[in-house]
Amino acid sequence: MKGSAMPAASTTSSTSTSTTSASTSASADHRGAAPVGVIVDGYSVGKYLPAAFRRLGADVVHLQSTPEFLDCVPPPDLRPYLANVVQDAADPARTVKELASYHPCGVLPGQETGVPPADRTAELLGLPGNPSATSALRRDKYRMIEALRAAGIRCADQLKSGDVQEVLAWARTTGYPVVVKPLSSASTDKVSVCSGPDEVRAAAAEILGSRDIFGRHNDELLAQSFLDGTEYIVDVIRGPGGARHVCGVWRYDKTLVGTRPVYDRDVLIDPGAPVVEPLVTYLDTVLDALDIRFGAAHAEIMMTAAGPVLVEVGARLDGIMDPGHHDSCLDGNQADLLALACVRPDEYRRRHPGDTLYRKHHEGIVVHVRTTRGGLVEAVDEEALARIRALDTVHLAVPRLAPGDRMRPTTDLLSSPLRVFLTGDSPQRLLADHRRIRLLADDVFRLAPN
Repeated sequence: MKGSAMPAASTTSSTSTSTTSASTSASADHRGAAPVGVIVDGYSVGKYLPAAFRRLGADVVHLQSTPEFLDCVPPPDLRPYLANVVQDAADPARTVKELASYHPCGVLPGQETGVPPADRTAELLGLPGNPSATSALRRDKYRMIEALRAAGIRCADQLKSGDVQEVLAWARTTGYPVVVKPLSSASTDKVSVCSGPDEVRAAAAEILGSRDIFGRHNDELLAQSFLDGTEYIVDVIRGPGGARHVCGVWRYDKTLVGTRPVYDRDVLIDPGAPVVEPLVTYLDTVLDALDIRFGAAHAEIMMTAAGPVLVEVGARLDGIMDPGHHDSCLDGNQADLLALACVRPDEYRRRHPGDTLYRKHHEGIVVHVRTTRGGLVEAVDEEALARIRALDTVHLAVPRLAPGDRMRPTTDLLSSPLRVFLTGDSPQRLLADHRRIRLLADDVFRLAPN
C-alpha cells in the first residue's frame, strides 16, 4: 500500500478485459507445463507471491475479485502473471472453469479482500484451503471474537453497533478505556482508544458513514474492552495436513498519540523467550476456532496479566513483511514457505513434519517512522534517503509517499511516511541506528510551500 493509488475507472476495465480475453489461449498453451498458483487480489503484500512461486519453477495467475480494481489502494502489478481473470459474480462456475484450465496447485489471498474469494475458489477447485462457510469469521472482527468466545477462548468484551448511544451505554457498563474501530479494515485504520464519552463520539463520527481502506462502507463500528499489556505479532503457515510453522514472533512498541495507538517499531523476539510458548499455544486454539486450516495467518495478540488475548488475525501474509529482511534475520519468510506448501507439498511435509518454530539468525527491527508534518510532497530527497540507507544495520528503507502525494501527521500505519528494516548482531546498534533514523527522517520528504 505504498505510493498513490491509480484510479480504477481509468485503467482497470481495459486492462481486465484484455488480459482476461487472452487468458483462454494462454491457458491452452499451459497444459502440462509449470505448476500454477492463483493469487486473489494481489494488491499489497500479495506482490511477493509471484516471485516466491517463480523461485520454485511455478507460474501465477491473478484473480481479480471485483469488476474493477479497487481505487483505494494502488493496483496490482500484473506483469508477473500469466493472465488476470476477473471474477464473474453472476456465473462463478465460469470463473472456476477458466481457472481450472491452468490446473492450479493453490489459491491464495493477496490481501484481506481476497480472503473470502480465495476460500470459495479453492473449495470449488478441490484445492487445500479454508472453508468458505466460515470465511466471515476470518474477515469480520466481531464474528472473529465471538467465535473465540463460543469456543471458550479468552477474548475481549465487545459490541457491534451503528447507534452511538448504544455504544456509549455499553462503554459505561464495560468501563473506560474502550477501543473503537471499523469491522473489517486493517493497518490500524481509524482505531481509537477512548477514555471517555466525547472520544467515543468523535471516533464513531469518523467511522460511521466512511469507507475503510478496502472501500467497504462502515455502517457499523466495533467497540471492544481495552486490553492492557504488551502486543505481539505471531506469523504462521499451516501447510498440507494442517501442520503449523511459526515464522516469527515480534513485539510491537507503540505510543498513544491522543486516542490513536501509533506504532513505532516491531522487534524480533528470540524463539526461546518465555513469552513465545504461551503466545503460540494460544494462537493454535485461535486457528482452530476460526477454521484456519491452510495458508498464512498474521495474528496480533496482547499479552495481558490474565494471559494472551487476541486483538485480531488475518488469514493472509503479514502486511509489513519484506521477504529479504525476514530471510536475513530468520530461517525463511512466509511468502516462500506458503508457495512451497502449494507447489511442493511433499517437500513442505519433509521440512515441517509437525508443528515447528522459527530459528533466529540475527536481530531484527522494523521502524515505522512517525511525522507531525502535513502537506503536499514536492520531492523525495535522495541524498537524505541515502544517508539512512548507509547506516550499517539498514537492510531496506522504503519511502511510502511519492511526489504529489499528501503527507499527514502520523496517526496509524497508513500515515507512516517511511518504513525502515534493520538487521544485525547487536541489539544496541539497531537501537542506536533507530534513533539516528528518527533524526534524519524529516529530511527525506520536501513539502511544497503552503
